Amino acid sequence: MQAKDVLGRDGEQAAAAYLEGRGFRILDRNWRCADGEIDIVAVERHTFVVCEVKTRSGTRFGTPLEAVGRAKRARLRRLAVRWLNAHGVRFDQIRIDVVGLLYEGTGGVTIEHVRGVG
Repeated sequence: MQAKDVLGRDGEQAAAAYLEGRGFRILDRNWRCADGEIDIVAVERHTFVVCEVKTRSGTRFGTPLEAVGRAKRARLRRLAVRWLNAHGVRFDQIRIDVVGLLYEGTGGVTIEHVRGVG
């Protein structure tokens, strides 16, 4: 496994733990269909939440949150509907969040959670 794959996997695990620690219930992880992948599918209270996780070891290529542009947000909205249809579930409220993780050279990590990006 390549270093970036390990970084991404570790970031997704840290993001899931972070969300669970804030009361989110994780329904699914790394759900795939023909249109793409959802990193984390969760529920916060009565809101269905699709979370995109971006992990970086530095900001040379931008911050983790900058990596989620308009096209990615639109794809995540479509994927949210696909997940709901595939599982026969309905929610009145659907939200797209981004969790950005920046690993520091000292071994620490900064987590930034932005709600309702799309």
